[in-house]
Amino acid sequence: MFFEKYLPQLIQSLVIIVILLLIRWLLIRAVNKFAKKIERLEHRTRLIDKHIDFAAIFFIILGLIFVWGVEVRDLGLVMSSVFAVIGIGFFAQWSILSNVTSGVIMFFTFPYKIGDFIKIHDKDYPYEGIIEDIKAFHLIIHTNEGEVITYPNSLLMQKGVTIIKVDDFHLPSPEVDENVKELPLD
Repeated sequence: MFFEKYLPQLIQSLVIIVILLLIRWLLIRAVNKFAKKIERLEHRTRLIDKHIDFAAIFFIILGLIFVWGVEVRDLGLVMSSVFAVIGIGFFAQWSILSNVTSGVIMFFTFPYKIGDFIKIHDKDYPYEGIIEDIKAFHLIIHTNEGEVITYPNSLLMQKGVTIIKVDDFHLPSPEVDENVKELPLD
């Protein structure tokens, strides 16, 4: 009963899926041949293959939506609602995403680490202290005044930071400068 009632839509759906999968296969094959010809890196080729897969899935879903009778104006309403919700969600989460991204970048590229004494050059809130921990969203800094400060990673990437390590302090030797006196150790 179901197959008799919806036979045209089932055949159209099958044709759309087969044609788009064939186009996907041809495109991936062409991209791989092109990549071998110009000696492109394999991971870059796989990235293009993923984009082709995404496009094929998108067009298959779009084709099935039209075959099964969804009207264009209804589809437009649904898509605009979905994009509005996604846009609001990304705007609300932008700060969190930027802090996480900054944390990952800091992990691989920034020269400071836990235990370093740093000075953050911010005209409104200049902080200096020892880095106690580096989290995904923020740094925990212990100041000389006994404060514990959480400083967002994204702000840290925007400000100048001076790293003052104990090992970096080299007092001149007495042979070099006679006017230098020994400092008392506290």
